[in-house]
Amino acid sequence: MKRSGKPVSRGAEEARQQLPAILDAAAAGHTTLITRRGREVAAVVPAAAIKPVKPASLVALVGSGRGLWGKDSGKAIADLRDEWKR
Repeated sequence: MKRSGKPVSRGAEEARQQLPAILDAAAAGHTTLITRRGREVAAVVPAAAIKPVKPASLVALVGSGRGLWGKDSGKAIADLRDEWKR
């Protein structure tokens, strides 16, 4: 997919009216910046330009809480519970 050099900028109202054309441009590899009162607030980019984020595996966290509550976790939790009763 070939990308254009400089993104095109459109105001929010203009972008709303021209959304099908902006989506066609994104499919062709072009980026469109959407502005509100002259400030950039969003971008419509080609989907191929975004790397999908792979969720992290929870397996790496196995055992990471070991020792969190000390040697006697039951006592630690009971002490915390007693703090609320005081």
